[in-house]
Amino acid sequence: MTEETTTSTSAAGHYLSRQVIVASENGLHARPAGRLAQEAQSFEASISIVSDEQVVDAKSILDVLTLAAGPGHILELRATGTDAEEALNRLSELFKNKFEEA
Repeated sequence: MTEETTTSTSAAGHYLSRQVIVASENGLHARPAGRLAQEAQSFEASISIVSDEQVVDAKSILDVLTLAAGPGHILELRATGTDAEEALNRLSELFKNKFEEA
């Protein structure tokens, strides 16, 4: 999988997107979901996560948990706003580093 950021357009307008893999062996459970939401909240960009047909707010731990993303699950991060690229970089690093869990 590449780390390529793509620009797309939807009914809501232009957004940047990047695909990530849930590499944590326990999936996107409460601790990584909380870390993801906390990091997402530090950006002004509007950030969402797409899994199949489900789209959730990356800044909400409860929304992230509804994805029930297990190990190996592929998710799409979408961001719009002035710091969208920076947000995608930081959040994809979290996925790559397995949310810095031991």
